Amino acid sequence: MSNWRTNSSIIAEGLIDTTSFAGKKSIEIFKKGLKKIIKPDNSPVTNGDLEVNKILTDKIKELTPNIPIISEETVNLEKTNNLKTFWLIDPIDGTKEYIKGQDEYTINAALVYNYIPTIGLLDVPKKNRLFYTFGKGNSFLIENGNTKKLDCKKKTKKGKVFAVSASDKPSTMILDIHKKYKVVSYTPMHSSYKFCVIATGEFDFYAAKERAYEWDYAAGHAIAENAGAIITTLEGKSFKYGKEDYKNLSLMIKRNKILDD
Repeated sequence: MSNWRTNSSIIAEGLIDTTSFAGKKSIEIFKKGLKKIIKPDNSPVTNGDLEVNKILTDKIKELTPNIPIISEETVNLEKTNNLKTFWLIDPIDGTKEYIKGQDEYTINAALVYNYIPTIGLLDVPKKNRLFYTFGKGNSFLIENGNTKKLDCKKKTKKGKVFAVSASDKPSTMILDIHKKYKVVSYTPMHSSYKFCVIATGEFDFYAAKERAYEWDYAAGHAIAENAGAIITTLEGKSFKYGKEDYKNLSLMIKRNKILDD
């Protein structure tokens, strides 16, 4: 599609079945038995990651043949990034959890335009939840055969702020931020699913120091922000993509300006 911006909904919806299939494939491969290797950065990768990566990249190349694809599993980190419009893929975010058979790992694909993630698809295979977005005000959840538009409307008790955390034991700095925003409790989540549960209104807040890479965040970022969440660095600056080394800045996600309502 030559003019993808006017066809963003078609592209996003064209990837739904592929992303869902990739999620089902990840479960099938897990059941057959995973083959694991350790990458140079000491993180694991499995045959599940690689197969999902192929499924996603093949379809994306078909839909947008002229837009570069950057994937966690194929990127050359020694090569400086100079792109401002490109796809970011994390075929399985939460590989360690995937290997353990846990249910929060995710399948991720996002289109970054002019440094901002605009299209995003994120599947949570073991929870049977698929999230997608193609622009502001257009974030959706497909669950049990039903499609629901997301708007970050609070689903938990009003007057209380509930957070998600990247760690079972957040640092003192993060706990101080929780205190500042009157967080009453936090729930550890070890994948990009964190973004989505804020988009659904199931949680209100997330804060993280500099960690991970852009492909870990981009799809979830697009979904949450297009649903109405406020996403910045911890210093309140805009969070952009396309950095030379793909490394993330600090991150703060607020469900809306008034967290407890």
